[in-house]
Amino acid sequence: MVAMRAASSDLAELFRRLRDGEVRAGITTADLDRCIEELILEKGNVPSFKGYHGFPASSCISINEEVVHGIPGERVIENGDLVGVDIGLIKDGWHADSAETFLIGEVDAVATELCETTLAALMDGIAATVPGNRISDIGRAIERRAREKGYGVVEELVGHGIGRELHEDPQVPNYECFTMPNPKLEDGMVLALEPMFNLGGKRIKILSDEWTYVTSDGSLSAHFEHTVAITKDGPQILTAR
Repeated sequence: MVAMRAASSDLAELFRRLRDGEVRAGITTADLDRCIEELILEKGNVPSFKGYHGFPASSCISINEEVVHGIPGERVIENGDLVGVDIGLIKDGWHADSAETFLIGEVDAVATELCETTLAALMDGIAATVPGNRISDIGRAIERRAREKGYGVVEELVGHGIGRELHEDPQVPNYECFTMPNPKLEDGMVLALEPMFNLGGKRIKILSDEWTYVTSDGSLSAHFEHTVAITKDGPQILTAR
């Protein structure tokens, strides 16, 4: 657990630095990815994503209707955009994973509420991450928040266990799922919780790059993620900012 705390602390610091102005209008997503890679390497860490199943970058950067897994490139970040930044790093063989949707410049109230609600749902899910509960309790807590606002909950993509590998069992759906394993949560488990809410429907599709998922109806999407340890004293957000 100590090693995972160290990895997660480095990732939290990286996000704090991004908040200080690195994610801004006028730069390309490739520029931002280069900055993120430099910040990862600066601490002697390794990007989890680069080369993972062939992914070509150190971060996933997804804008507006892009849900997750956006490949950084020449797209320019603009005022009013929602920019989802998902980063993983490896420190001494242990993974940490986190994501945040940044609001760039003047963002309208509808998009702002989508982001605020998705983040609140993440915190609801974390609150349910206690020994004795089950995976379904996390999904139920997250889904409840979305249903109150009428948002679409992405079902094809889920949270996951994390440790020596980036993606480990169990899978953690963002809705109450009855078709996946539903193990009991135990002290010492570490999970990456990551709700994805759409302003429109829940359906998504993958683009021709075979990585980027977008909303099928073109509506906005928001994504937040924390690496969370389950302890007898309650959940601990290892990637807390």
